[in-house]
Amino acid sequence: MGFPSPARDYYNGGIDLNRLLIRDRTSTFLMRVSGNSMASAGIAHGDEVIVDRSLTPKDGSVVIAVHEGELVIRRLLLHKGSMVLCSDEQTAAEAGAILEETSIWGVVTRCLHHV
Repeated sequence: MGFPSPARDYYNGGIDLNRLLIRDRTSTFLMRVSGNSMASAGIAHGDEVIVDRSLTPKDGSVVIAVHEGELVIRRLLLHKGSMVLCSDEQTAAEAGAILEETSIWGVVTRCLHHV
């Protein structure tokens, strides 16, 4: 027979990562990061990020942007009245304003690390 598990009283089903990590399933995507431009923010090469396209980005948000036909991960900052995309290795003054052909694809809500 053995000793009953004290955790049995607290078990209420399996862990549902969709419920814990995702707000809107229809507009949420999982993307793998390539490169270390956001390493200072804790987002490293090979990590997966959860991206929600339904959220409105705000100052300081980490976003996925379409820049010159490629998806890039950057921090969105408001600097001198304009929006700036910059990596965590550069300042807003170094980055320059967002160009017309650049668009925000989604807002990063979580980063999943490999251990």
